[in-house]
Order: sequence, then structure tokens, then C-alpha cells
Amino acid sequence: MVIKEKMENDIAVLNLKGDLLGEPDTTTLRDKIHSLVGDEVKKVVIDLGGVNYMNSSGLGTLISTLTTMRNAEGELKLARVGKKVQNLFIITQLVKVFDTYETVDRATASFSAKKK
Repeated sequence: MVIKEKMENDIAVLNLKGDLLGEPDTTTLRDKIHSLVGDEVKKVVIDLGGVNYMNSSGLGTLISTLTTMRNAEGELKLARVGKKVQNLFIITQLVKVFDTYETVDRATASFSAKKK
């Protein structure tokens, strides 16, 4: 799992490349989110365009990262969710829990749209 971080104004965009199937990938993502929260970043977009496969550990990690962000009074959005991962979200009903967007640009734009 490779995570590339890019800041767009006050929004952290995390581009994930690889599969989210358990250790050490899940720990890497959780550590990155905790680091961002420690830096008082309140808005995070996780770009899942480079993730082909995800199992229950990966889903649990995404739920954990969402909880961490919410506990820090932040927001987490997902972008470019692939078909296989989207099907997992539908089956597990997580499609109702996460805000998902077709593109990173739409996900980042949704933060400012909410304030109006």
C-alpha cells in the first residue's frame, strides 16, 4: 500500500495505491489519519481509485478512520470508489455511512458547498 498525501487548501487528499487487505496496509492508513488529526486537519478525502481489492479488515479500517475524523470534529469523504469496492459497500450497507464521490474534485468541492 502506497499513500500519497496532498494538501489542497485545508483539505488533505490521500491517494491510495494497492489493496487494503489487512496488516501492514491498514495500520499505515490508520497512522496517517491519526497524524492528520494530530496536525488538526479537519477535512480528508481518501482517493480509492488505486484500490482494486478490499476485505473486512480494509472495511474496518475505513470505518475506524471515519470514526477518528468524526471524534476530532472532522469530516472524511471517499472518492473514485471502484466497482468491486462499491459492491462491498452496497452489500455491507456502508454506502449509507460514507459520503462517496465520482472524482476527487467533487469530493473536495463538497466541503465548501456544505458551509453555504
